[in-house]
Amino acid sequence: MTDYFEVHERDGAARLGELRLADSHVTPSLADDVVEEAGDGVSASEWFEPQEPPEGDDSAVTVLPYRGFPTGTAEEVEESFAVDYPDVDFPSAAVVSPDTAADYGSDVYILSGAPGYVGHASAFVDAVIQARESIPGDSALYLSGVATPENVATLVYAGVDLVDADRAVVRGTQGKYLTTDGEQFLEDLEELPCACEACRKPISEFTREDCVDHNVNVLEAELARVRGRIREGRLRDYIEGQARHEAWCTASFRELDQQWGYIEERTPVQRDSMLLSATEDSLKRVEIQRFADRVTSRFQKRLDDVPLLLVPCSARKPYSESQSHGQFQDAAQYRAHLVSMTSPIGVVPQELELTYPAQHYDSVVTGEWSETELDFVSRVLARYLDNTNYSRIVAHVPDEGYQEIVRRATEGRDVPVEFTVEDHPTTDASLANLSDALQGETQIRVSEKERATLKAVADYQFGAGAGDDLFDDLQIQGRYPKIQALDAEGEQLAALVPNYGLLSFTLAGGRRWVESDVPTKTVEIDDFVPRGSVLAPGVVDADDSIRPGDEVVVEGPSAFAVGRALTHGAEMTESTRGEVVQVRHSEER
Repeated sequence: MTDYFEVHERDGAARLGELRLADSHVTPSLADDVVEEAGDGVSASEWFEPQEPPEGDDSAVTVLPYRGFPTGTAEEVEESFAVDYPDVDFPSAAVVSPDTAADYGSDVYILSGAPGYVGHASAFVDAVIQARESIPGDSALYLSGVATPENVATLVYAGVDLVDADRAVVRGTQGKYLTTDGEQFLEDLEELPCACEACRKPISEFTREDCVDHNVNVLEAELARVRGRIREGRLRDYIEGQARHEAWCTASFRELDQQWGYIEERTPVQRDSMLLSATEDSLKRVEIQRFADRVTSRFQKRLDDVPLLLVPCSARKPYSESQSHGQFQDAAQYRAHLVSMTSPIGVVPQELELTYPAQHYDSVVTGEWSETELDFVSRVLARYLDNTNYSRIVAHVPDEGYQEIVRRATEGRDVPVEFTVEDHPTTDASLANLSDALQGETQIRVSEKERATLKAVADYQFGAGAGDDLFDDLQIQGRYPKIQALDAEGEQLAALVPNYGLLSFTLAGGRRWVESDVPTKTVEIDDFVPRGSVLAPGVVDADDSIRPGDEVVVEGPSAFAVGRALTHGAEMTESTRGEVVQVRHSEER
């Protein structure tokens, strides 16, 4: 029997994994299901109780059902056990506190004292982060005695892989009926608001034993829903609503937003799934903050001698495919650099309209801007203007907060601003004003725009100035958005991926990246040639700057490859199993 845990998919700190015992268990899940493999009559609370040594052995060493050692077991005892029992795969479980958490070689780490943390946001977040950052990335974190249908999504979002049904069972024996939005006493229910197997009877016949079964059913259903959200890459969208049913859960995900290092390194730089902005908490999301930071610190204006044209966002993405933006460009005749203003993204230069999450978000539109939104977008626009240099600004935006944002961002600046909207941006009068405002300006050629797009995406993706360093002799092939970067001899270096608006390198592009002054995200591997993917055991080292979804170079004694990172750099080096890089092209040296 092989015992181990492997991560298959990630969504921030939440992971979809597989705990392989006699059977496979997809996590996040109930540890109770795993306990059943330990034998009849074994309860969740007994799973990790010490058991007697194998028959015929007279040592004083105690082992755990799945061959783990209690925290504090002397190292020499563990080593001795490995010698005496070479056929036993150990350890697979260790009980740790946040302070004692470390790499004990276990597949599962049980966080002791969990009931004392849950319910207190700061204590919970600190405990999980301290434990999660101290144990291997390819091990499961187990919190016992705390999960309910109401809070389990928050537990998983923070980085918990295994829970049990202990609290749900206890609540049931107390006559408390659990749902995803709270709990009620059985005697207060006039009808059963559930259709699970336990609830398919008249309420007059519903017993506390039935209540226990219902509570476990709802907890399992909620875990299935959470797993589905992880697969979709949309757990955060769900948690912003679900966590609000319990105050400490709301406080917990807000606390996690403050833990930038922990959440940011685990959050993908690209994905295809939709990002829903339904609350002001969305402004704190890593994807939003990261995009705003890169646009305001890395973007370089390459369309010289043209004014800035500020326009409102559109419901359709990418913006250039919307009817309103088509009308703006018809009026402007490509005589200005178009930048869209939006909540929650901030500002989106047209070159980056495909880049995640600019074409992947949806937001609640009421026509009213909150002060938080006004402040965020105006600060982003101000930082953008600090990093660019326009002779003048044409603001073709309605008076629905947009104009206030422009005024705040340009206050004190020595740059003229002209507002061109009289009523609505797409009325004939407003479009005529826009056309008049740009009379005499030089028209931007398509080739200029496409060159600027590839270089701007390179800046965004790899760092300020990367576009010029990587593509100093740039030639363009294809038509936007399916454009490729070629060198002076016509060899393809990279392609813009329309799905998420980032560049993917060819082997020639990867070699140019390594030879340039642009910091390279490198995964160093052992002596083999990867085909399809790189597994964690083959990784020798990886840059700490690597994030999930990043373009990476893979180098080893016998191979050179380019591909996409599936996890962050630190986890690549500390993991012992699972895929860490999806290889696109490779060659033998």
